[in-house]
Amino acid sequence: MTPPAPDTAPILIVDDMEENLVALEAVLSSLTSKVVRARSGEEALKAMLREEFAVVLIDVLMPGMNGFETAANIKGLDQTKDVPIILLTGASVDPNYAYRGYTVGAADFLIKPFDPWLLRTKVNVFLDLYRKNHQLSAQADQLKRLLTGPTPTESPATPAEPHGPAHAPHAPEDAPAPAPPVGDEALSDIASRLVQIELLLRDARDIESAGLADRIAALEQSVERLMAGREA
Repeated sequence: MTPPAPDTAPILIVDDMEENLVALEAVLSSLTSKVVRARSGEEALKAMLREEFAVVLIDVLMPGMNGFETAANIKGLDQTKDVPIILLTGASVDPNYAYRGYTVGAADFLIKPFDPWLLRTKVNVFLDLYRKNHQLSAQADQLKRLLTGPTPTESPATPAEPHGPAHAPHAPEDAPAPAPPVGDEALSDIASRLVQIELLLRDARDIESAGLADRIAALEQSVERLMAGREA
């Protein structure tokens, strides 16, 4: 699966009718720079295995693999099980369709003709969540690299002179100051908080993203202060 470009939140739209794909793309193109089309459930699954999507919109009534079956197959694959799905269907539908859609793992269910503003609003929620999760994951990876960076080795001690007091070696005037040691206890505390943040990332839908971002920022500042000497 190919990761998306930075700040890109691709959308996959799935419908066997070309006019429906054109209409969906016209409504959603203002939200992201990449809207990918699929004309069948099989084509949708292949597209999702090739690249990562922020959200998938699937028409229920399609020949061959219908929308419910497509959604169930998406949720059954490890690579795609976490991608949110919005199911779309016409007005004259079985009243049990919505319930069936949720049982196969769909995040939302819309009936055509839908209001363009409502559709954009619902899709934009998933796009924002996708971008925020990628931002937080990138910050967590950066903190991991800081914590696991190489530790400067201590300089060997200079032996004392045979007939006089030991003298410390004279450091050049332009030599950098020795890096302050980073306490094991402080690093352990940061590592513990980093683990907590990683666990929160897995359940980001249920967390205020702004509050989580503030915790990440505070942790970054702590790491930068502790690691300043190590990177000197």
